[in-house]
Amino acid sequence: MKLAKNLGIATVAAAMSIAAMSAKPVQAALVNYGFTVNATSGDNPGQYFGSFQYDDSTLTNTGLETLGVENGLAVAFNYLGTNYTEADDIDFDSFPIASFNNGEVLGLSYFVADQFLIGSDPNIPDVGGNKFYLIDQSVNTTEVGTVSYTKVPEPLAVGGTAIAGVMGLWMQRKKRATKVVG
Repeated sequence: MKLAKNLGIATVAAAMSIAAMSAKPVQAALVNYGFTVNATSGDNPGQYFGSFQYDDSTLTNTGLETLGVENGLAVAFNYLGTNYTEADDIDFDSFPIASFNNGEVLGLSYFVADQFLIGSDPNIPDVGGNKFYLIDQSVNTTEVGTVSYTKVPEPLAVGGTAIAGVMGLWMQRKKRATKVVG
């Protein structure tokens, strides 16, 4: 009887964790990334932090692709104590964009006049990247650092993993307690 009860609990825990972690490919999801700018030169070297979010429903994960504000791209970046959003991009409505190669994030193309540019190359704005440039007089660019991107895990997946882990620890403890008693 105990074996059946433990097997039932294990089955429920496994089902809950699988349900929490599996993503259905047909469903659109809001995907979140954090990014860190490491400015190593220029007038204000240091680390600056931001994030972006997008709806992945139109990504095919094949070749070079871009998503923009029409795909729900939202950007938040704090640089020198000022908060910037996607609406601060000089070409808002067409930019900023996030670029992908075979589903992997290449980075942002995000240009705030007389402030900064995040991208791959100032001459190729249609491809996002991992370089940070300072902008002077809206045309002069100076590369002063790099940008790193980190995917933020979905809360549901984290929760499912936590539930499965707690259930596993509980079952292991119960099994040890049974051995000591018996």
